[in-house]
Amino acid sequence: MSRIRPYFKGSRPAAAGVAVAVAALMATALSPTAGAEETPTRATALKNAAAVLADLPGTLGLTPRQDTTVRDVVVDADGTQHVRYDRTYRGLPVLGGDFVVHLAKDGTYRSATRATRKALSLTGVTPRIAAPKAADLAAGVLRAANAGQTLRRLTARPELVVDALHGTPKLAWRTDAVAQDSLGNPVARTVLTDARTGARIDAWDGIETANGDGKSLYSGTVPLTTSGSQPAYQLKDPTRGNTYTGDAANKTDLCILTVCLNRAPATVFTDADDHWGDGTTGDRSTVAVDAQYGTDVTWDYYRDVHGRNGIAGDGKGSFNRVHYGNKYNNAFWDDSCFCMTYGDGDGTQLGPLVSLDVAGHEMSHGVTSKTAALTYSGESGGLNEATSDIFGTLVEFHADNAAEPGDYLIGERVVRSGLGRDALRYMDKPSRDGRSADCWDSSSTGQLDVHYSSGVGNHFAYLLAEGSGAKTINGVRYDSPTCDGSTVTGIGRAKLGTIWYRALTVYMTSSTTYAGARTATLNAAKDLYGTGGAEYAAVAAAWKAVNVA
Repeated sequence: MSRIRPYFKGSRPAAAGVAVAVAALMATALSPTAGAEETPTRATALKNAAAVLADLPGTLGLTPRQDTTVRDVVVDADGTQHVRYDRTYRGLPVLGGDFVVHLAKDGTYRSATRATRKALSLTGVTPRIAAPKAADLAAGVLRAANAGQTLRRLTARPELVVDALHGTPKLAWRTDAVAQDSLGNPVARTVLTDARTGARIDAWDGIETANGDGKSLYSGTVPLTTSGSQPAYQLKDPTRGNTYTGDAANKTDLCILTVCLNRAPATVFTDADDHWGDGTTGDRSTVAVDAQYGTDVTWDYYRDVHGRNGIAGDGKGSFNRVHYGNKYNNAFWDDSCFCMTYGDGDGTQLGPLVSLDVAGHEMSHGVTSKTAALTYSGESGGLNEATSDIFGTLVEFHADNAAEPGDYLIGERVVRSGLGRDALRYMDKPSRDGRSADCWDSSSTGQLDVHYSSGVGNHFAYLLAEGSGAKTINGVRYDSPTCDGSTVTGIGRAKLGTIWYRALTVYMTSSTTYAGARTATLNAAKDLYGTGGAEYAAVAAAWKAVNVA
C-alpha cells in the first residue's frame, strides 16, 4: 500500500541527480569504515550511568526506598554523556526529584545536576486528605482562575506524589484540573495540595499556550493557539497534540520507492508578536496560517463530532510542511512521517493547496491509515480518497467560517483559471470534472485512478446528506442526478458523518470494495438508528442510486 496520498492527481517533483545521489548515499552507508569512529551509543550511556547510580548513591541522594527511571539521554558529538532520571519514593513520583548524571566519553563520572538536594524521608505515604477532596479543591482553583466563565466538561484527576520542590519534602496531591470555557477553548490548572492538611502548596497554568491570530490566504483572520513567548512565538499548538507547521524551504524529499533518504525540512515558523501572516503570498507565514488553522479545525471536528482524540486517536499531533518544492501542484499525506505536505501551486492551474477542505482531506488520510487502512488502489483506493473528500467537506462545514463557507466542491479555493473548471472535484455530480465516475460499474470502476473512482463514494455521500435534484446551499447551486432515475431524500450532513465514521472505524477493512462499503454503512446505520427508520432506508437508497445494490 502506498504511504503517500496525494491530494491532486500527479507526481511529486523529481530531484535532479537522484540516481547519483542515491548511489553515493548507499555506498557511504554500506562502507566498512562508515561510523568507525567510536562514539558512545545510547545503550552505552545508560550502562555507564547505571554503574554510577550503583557506585555513588549517596552523591545523588538515593536511598533503598527510592527508585529511578530514565527520562532522556543525550550523547554529545565529543562523546560526553548526559542521562536524565526521574525519581520515585516508595512508588510515588517525586516532584523535584529529577537529576542528570554527566559522564565523560569513557564513562567516568563527572558531575550531577539535581533539582533538589534535600533528603527524602517521610513518616508515611498514607494521605489524610482523600482524593475526591483534593479534586474538589483543584476544581475550585480552576473556577476561581476563570471567574465569570461557565466551565464545561470539567474534570480533576489527583495523583499522590512527594513534593520536594517547596521546602521540606512532604506528601501531596498533584491534581490536573481541565475544562472548556464558554467559547470551547481549553483551560487548565495544576494544583498541588498538602495531603496531610489540605493546604494549597502551589498552582500553575496547565497549558503553556499563547493566544495569537493569523491573516490567512483563504479563511480570513483566524485564531491560533501557539507556544512560546515574545519575541519567539512558535506555530505549535500544545492543546492539539503539539501539532505544528514548518517551512519546507521549497525543497523536496529524496525517496526511492518507500524509503526516503533525505527529507525536505519542516522548520517551525516563529513570530515576534504572535500575529502571523499578512493575507498574501508575499509573506511566507500566510499559507502556514492556513495550514495550521486547517489542522486545528480538523482536530476539533473529529474531537467534537466523533470523540476522537487526535488523528491517530492517541492525543498526538501531526505536522505540516508548507512551501514544498517549486510551483508544486499538489498536497499529500505521508504515513511514514505522519505529516501533511503542501505545495504552492504553479499559479496558473492551482494556487497554494492549503484550503480548509484540503487540510481536512489530508488529515483524514491519517484517520483512515489508523483505522480501516484502505488499500490505495482499486475500489478500496477510491473509497480511501472518497473518505478524505467526505470528511474534508464535513470539516469545512463544521468550521463555520464565513470567509470559507462549507460546500460540496473539493478544492475550489485553490483552483486558478488555467485549470479550466472551478473546482478539483464535485460531490453532487462527480463527472463534472470530466474524469470521475458518477455510478459504479463492475468492469471499469476498479480500473480508474483512485481520484476518479472516488466519485462513486462522493456521489453516495452527497445523496445521503442532501438528496437528489436541484438545490442551493450556502450560495452554491447543485443538481445531483441518480443513476437509476430514483429520487433520494437526504438525512443531513451530521448523520452522514456519523454513519461513515462508524463504518470506517468498525466495519471497513483494507480490502473493502464499494459493495463492502454498502454493507459497512448499512451495519453502521443499523447500530446507530436501527433498521426500521429513515436512516437505514436512506443508506440503501443512496447506494442503489449510484448502482451499488
